[in-house]
Amino acid sequence: MKRLPALILLLPLAAHAEELPVRSVTLSNAGLVEIQRAGPLAADAVATLTIPTPQVDDVLKSLLVLDSQGTVLGLSLPARELEEEAFRGLPLRPADFADRLSMLRALRGQAVEVGGARGLLIDAAEAENALALTVLGERGLASVMLREGDALRLTDADLAARVERAAAAMAAARLADTRRAEITFRATARREVALSYVTAAPLWKPSWRLSLEDGQARLQGWAVVENRSGADWRDVRLSLVSGNPAAFAQALYTPILRPRPEVPVRGAEAIRPQADSMPLPVPAPAPAAPVRPLVGGGVAAMARMAAPAPAPAPEMAQVDTAVADSTSGSVAFTLPHPVSLRASETANFPFLDARIPAERLWWLQSPEARNPLNAVRIINTTGGTLPDGLVSLTGPGFLGDAELRAMPAGETRLLAHALDRDVPVTSRRDTVQRVTRVGLSRAIFVLEGEEETSWSLAIAPRAAGKLVLDMPRMPGFEPRFTVAAQGDFGLRYETALTAGAQTLRLPYQRATRGSLVLWDPGLGQPQLLPWRGAGLEGDLRRLPGGPGSLERLQELLARTAEATPGRALLAEAATRLARLREQLDAARSAAAEAKAAEGALDRARAAAQDRTGPEREEARRLLNQASQAAERAGAAADRAWQAWQQGVVALLALNG
Repeated sequence: MKRLPALILLLPLAAHAEELPVRSVTLSNAGLVEIQRAGPLAADAVATLTIPTPQVDDVLKSLLVLDSQGTVLGLSLPARELEEEAFRGLPLRPADFADRLSMLRALRGQAVEVGGARGLLIDAAEAENALALTVLGERGLASVMLREGDALRLTDADLAARVERAAAAMAAARLADTRRAEITFRATARREVALSYVTAAPLWKPSWRLSLEDGQARLQGWAVVENRSGADWRDVRLSLVSGNPAAFAQALYTPILRPRPEVPVRGAEAIRPQADSMPLPVPAPAPAAPVRPLVGGGVAAMARMAAPAPAPAPEMAQVDTAVADSTSGSVAFTLPHPVSLRASETANFPFLDARIPAERLWWLQSPEARNPLNAVRIINTTGGTLPDGLVSLTGPGFLGDAELRAMPAGETRLLAHALDRDVPVTSRRDTVQRVTRVGLSRAIFVLEGEEETSWSLAIAPRAAGKLVLDMPRMPGFEPRFTVAAQGDFGLRYETALTAGAQTLRLPYQRATRGSLVLWDPGLGQPQLLPWRGAGLEGDLRRLPGGPGSLERLQELLARTAEATPGRALLAEAATRLARLREQLDAARSAAAEAKAAEGALDRARAAAQDRTGPEREEARRLLNQASQAAERAGAAADRAWQAWQQGVVALLALNG
């Protein structure tokens, strides 16, 4: 196989480069990592960083250089489009590096020195065991044979350097997932230099082990850590931070385009128990007796929920606890010993081992739930915030997993780990309205009252224990049960249960106010309302004593307790409306008879006008009878209507 003759490229010597070792790593649950590198650096040396390409933006944004004796001049690194930029303006293209002949022909017209001849390279061709070059020099065209071991030199030093950089760029482009950055300094002596930068990183993921014991629990925290920094960690100080810092990304290394926003495809969310969250301050409830008083039990009573404990299981092995440092809004766990983790590896480090108070209980996350959850209430007595994570519960044996939301020092949380199918729960919701005060003014009853909505829960545990029940908020209603806490979970109610069937009742109340009009003002004055123009059938429901008026009053009366202020007025109005119902029915009947008599009179009058002779005399006699009957029926209707009108006036004369 033929070898390509070497191209001797004259370049200035590069400065001495050193990559400072990683000294400390701080991982955040916000998806960030702060890496600190430090070490001695010679006066003429540059510090290098091998950076995963996706992290270059973050390094450019956050790099901090500590050098007490030197001056930092800047950072340089290859362009994002490494190969494309390296070949920009060169006579060569990447394809020209395929073989020696292609490269030399691409350099035609460039100044070269080969075999003692200097001039412009005109052409190159393959020959027996050599390359035949044509060079145009001062003496004209010369043919030079380039044999094995001979060299061709580009006399343009700048071009030679750029060709060498293009060759290096081709090699680097094959490793496009990293970039090598150089940080240059002006210094006169060897000194200690430190670099610090923040980049994106996989979240460190805490997980918890909770081993239940009598009245307390053993809590161990473990952290899953991934090294995606591109550099090995050897004996570094590792800190794990839990907090919510603001963090942004900016395309400092990438050519900026203006993409359209993309709307994500949203799928159904997984169903899981609602994780307990921090309680909020509880406002003082309105004075009311609790539906069910809290009784004793505490931790000792919770122990009776479980079956007799078997022989003690071996305890978890001791682990070293990290040093916790809490600041505003975050907590950092610094592992007590240096750790080592090679690039692209994953490790699981323990960082907490503590004993905390624990209490077993039942937890109903909704009054409509059919079974409660087995849960544990814990108190964070570790002195620092516990970050979000999954908790694996044992006690003894595996009890289940639970979700822990960020838990500040001193706070309590409920950890639901299983569904207790041995404790059935049924519920019913009822609504009752009551009148508490009645007032009457200008023929209008003003009704003050209360509406009560209550949940009744029948529950039948096999053993005594404590129940925590999360009730919903009802806008406009006040709970009439003891609220132990409130938060995202709603209103939390707690009670101690005895063994066997029992019923809990949890009511909500709100004040109500309504009115009942005895007379529709749109009808005018009742004394001036004639029965002939009243449209009795059409306006019947608007008239006192009409359909519905008495029934509405009687229904209100049934919801009003005997001792309610103003109830006597309701009772009197109901009595009078019952009488008005009779009078209105009589008036309607009399009016119907009067209208029938008037119809008969009209027919008799028409008959008398059409008859002659003896028939006419008979028709007049019948007309006279019809006239008298109509007069009597009309008078009866007037009397019945007036009796109803007088009853209405008397009803409206009631005064509270």
